[in-house]
Formats: sequence, C-alpha cells, structure tokens
Amino acid sequence: MKQFKIRCSAISQIMAQPRAKKDKEAGLLGDTAKTYCQTWLKEQLYKRRKEFGSKQTEKGTIVEEQSLDYLINNNILPFALKNETFFENDYLTGTPDVISSECVVDLKNSWDAFSFPLFEQEITNKAYYYQLQGYMCLTGLKKAKLIYILSNTPAEFVEQEIYYATKDKVLSISETKAIHDKIKNYHNYDRFNSNLRVKQFEIEYNIDAVEQIYLQVEKCRNYIYKLLTNIK
Repeated sequence: MKQFKIRCSAISQIMAQPRAKKDKEAGLLGDTAKTYCQTWLKEQLYKRRKEFGSKQTEKGTIVEEQSLDYLINNNILPFALKNETFFENDYLTGTPDVISSECVVDLKNSWDAFSFPLFEQEITNKAYYYQLQGYMCLTGLKKAKLIYILSNTPAEFVEQEIYYATKDKVLSISETKAIHDKIKNYHNYDRFNSNLRVKQFEIEYNIDAVEQIYLQVEKCRNYIYKLLTNIK
C-alpha cells in the first residue's frame, strides 16, 4: 500500500485539533482528521474513490479556462497556461492552477454574487490558506495569490435552475419567458467591471504552518497504521 500523503486541497481536513483538552495535549488527531484517514484507507483497500460533488464545485471546474482567460484579458494576470503538472514530495501532493516565475495562483469561482467575498480583507477560509501553503512548498515559491472570480454560470446549470423554478407549475408562455430571462440574467455577470468580479488575496510562505502540516501527516500515518493493525 502506498504511503499516506495529503492533497493540498484537503490539508485543512487533517489540521483541526481535538475538542477534548486532554486529547489536544496528548497530540492526538481530531475527529475530522480521523474520518479523512478512514476514508483514504478505504479507498486504498477497496480500490475505489469516494465521490464528492456539488453544483458549486462543478461550476468551478467547467469555467476554469474561461476564468483564466478573463484574468489575462483584463491584465489581472500575465499570460499563463493552466498548469497540468502534478507535484509531490514526501508529505504533499497537488496540481496548482497557475504557476508564474514569482508566485503560485489558485482560482476560485464563486457560485453567485452572494458567495463572492467582495468585502473581505483577508482569507476567511482556512482551507484555502493551507492549500496555498502546500502549493508553495511543492513548487519552491514563496508567494501565492488566491483569486476569486465571479464568472457566468454554465448554460447547463442555468437550464437546471430554470427547470426547478418552473416544474409542476401551470404557467403562460409569457410567465415562463419571464422566469427564464430572470434566471439567465441572475447568472450572467458580463455587464460588471472587474472590480466587482475579481478579488485577490496575497499569501506569504509560512514555514511554521508547513511544519505543522508535516506533523499532522505523520500523525495520520500512525493512525492509519493502527487502523490496519485492527483489521488484520
């Protein structure tokens, strides 16, 4: 069986500390980390991958190239291709979105205006902070950017929203068209300037955070070993 390494996008799942003070003082893993390790081990034993998904994450995957083009065309990022290189070291694995000569960039596509962090002054999602620390560690770069983009929602999701809004309702042609136009307009942001569609956060490499990540990976390995021992 391969040795446990943590994907940069999942680092936060092993970082949460135990709730009980005695467990924290004993250096034990938190429940979230244990659950992640159990899932990882099942994936190895059963040769299957647990599926995760939502319309929000699917949108992000679909519009990645579109978002990158938008950032380049609006001079927010220099010309760059989507990175396809997979990186790993003894503890981490990951594929950053964009790598420049100076920094690593991760793109996050918000579902709509109300999940877009327009007014935030610092990263509120610790998962993204750890993810970028991991990417910097893997690439050797000391700076990173987290960029949120408010992209148009893909047509298939818009049609799905329209379907749920109109099904089981008796509507006239004009009423159906009104709902259709309202939902399409809601998910289109072309008329807004980039200051309302792009939010950037800069992050510096933190060796202390990386060392803490490595420590948690070692704890996960020990826990996984105990799990294996119990099923033999």
